[in-house]
Amino acid sequence: MERSKKKIIVAAAAVMALAAAGCTQQETNRAAVGGLVGGGLGALTGGLISHTPTGALVGAAVGAVGGAAIGAATTPKPKTCTAYDSNGQAVKVAC
Repeated sequence: MERSKKKIIVAAAAVMALAAAGCTQQETNRAAVGGLVGGGLGALTGGLISHTPTGALVGAAVGAVGGAAIGAATTPKPKTCTAYDSNGQAVKVAC
C-alpha cells in the first residue's frame, strides 16, 4: 500500500473516533470518550511514526488504554447533599 494511502486511512480512523466521541455525554462517559479519542490519536501517531499498519494498531491500543485511564481518573465525583428523612435521620442525596 502506498504511503499516502496509509496516511489517509489512519487520518480517517482518527476523524471517525473524534466524531464518535462527540456523540456521548462527556460528564458520564469520560472513560469511553478518552478511549475513543486516545485510540484515534494513537492510531494516527503510530501510523505516521512507523509507516506501518502494525504501528497504527499498536498506537491505537496504547492510546485507547491511556485515554480511558485518564478519562476515568478525571471524572468528577457526583455531588451529594444532606437531607432528612421522615424520622429526622440525615441521609445523602444527589444535589
